[in-house]
Amino acid sequence: MTTSVKPFPLYAVVPAAGVGARMGASLPKQYLTLEGRTLAEHTLQRLLAFAPLSGVVVAVAEGDPWWPRLSLNGLSLQDHPRIRTVTGGASRAESVRAGLQAVLEQAPDAWALVHDMARPLVRLSDIQKLIDGVGEQGGILACPVVDTIKRADPGQCIDATVDRSLIWRALTPQLFPAAALAEALAAPDDAITDEASAMEARGWRPRLVAGNADNIKITVPEDLPLARFYLRRQGLDSGQEESS
Repeated sequence: MTTSVKPFPLYAVVPAAGVGARMGASLPKQYLTLEGRTLAEHTLQRLLAFAPLSGVVVAVAEGDPWWPRLSLNGLSLQDHPRIRTVTGGASRAESVRAGLQAVLEQAPDAWALVHDMARPLVRLSDIQKLIDGVGEQGGILACPVVDTIKRADPGQCIDATVDRSLIWRALTPQLFPAAALAEALAAPDDAITDEASAMEARGWRPRLVAGNADNIKITVPEDLPLARFYLRRQGLDSGQEESS
């Protein structure tokens, strides 16, 4: 049986060097606006509100002209005392590894909470749930799949119906010891699409911790109206909790 651990000191690593080509926008998707603020500002405000974090490392593209313009409560994110900016790479893995190196300079025994900049709706309660549920081999937020899942053959005909009770949709944050994750990401591998897959390739078995389905990733244009709906609903939920 896997035992729980206390993953501290704890740092967030946020890769933000991509261009978000599938959005078809004139600027990287993390700088698109949602209810008057960029996705990056929404995401970082949530992470900074999570008190157990020792700091946040953001990996941006070299020469990024938009990042220096962002702020929260009048304070530039680039100069924020709890945010460190590093230069990311051409791939997600390279950007995450750059962020991990910055974390390890501060705390060699740290755990890294890797989160997508384009997931501005993550709930703090879900982050805490991940921390409380993580095992020695790390863990990720995820959602059990509710749709019927089909496996296709090369001709796009149905090859089989997959048992959906065993299928989960990976979310972020994903939480691992920073040093082990940096080592796992050191070798380029096209099969590695998230941090968990890098650790799986090394024989680790990360835990799946159920998170809220509204923790969506903004990937295509139709995701923005959905994010707006979820953001407003979260605000209503918060108000109801405060008044109860």
